[in-house]
Amino acid sequence: MARGGFPGMGGNMGGMMKQMQKVQKQMEKMQKQLEETEVEASVGGGAIVAKANGKKELLSITIDESVVDPEDIEMLQDLVLAAVNEALRNAEEMMAKEMSKITGGMNIPGLF
Repeated sequence: MARGGFPGMGGNMGGMMKQMQKVQKQMEKMQKQLEETEVEASVGGGAIVAKANGKKELLSITIDESVVDPEDIEMLQDLVLAAVNEALRNAEEMMAKEMSKITGGMNIPGLF
């Protein structure tokens, strides 16, 4: 083995480790910011709005009274379910998009 590094790595293992630490800190900072960011989704022409954060936690649901029909609870349940799922998908997409800016599009399992 060549002095100062591993073959094929140009002998700059210390520099590579520093770069990895820098990227890790950037990712931690961005992840914290994204966890505090809110996304929303609306369905039924805005009749139901669901808000979530980057932690994929549901923050609120707003239901327009015009869709509250005691005779059709199933429609209301379907709309709520669709809005919540869309808000959580939006949160996932936001996290993936922003993290890819740091990782250069590299998919790192278990990152977020």
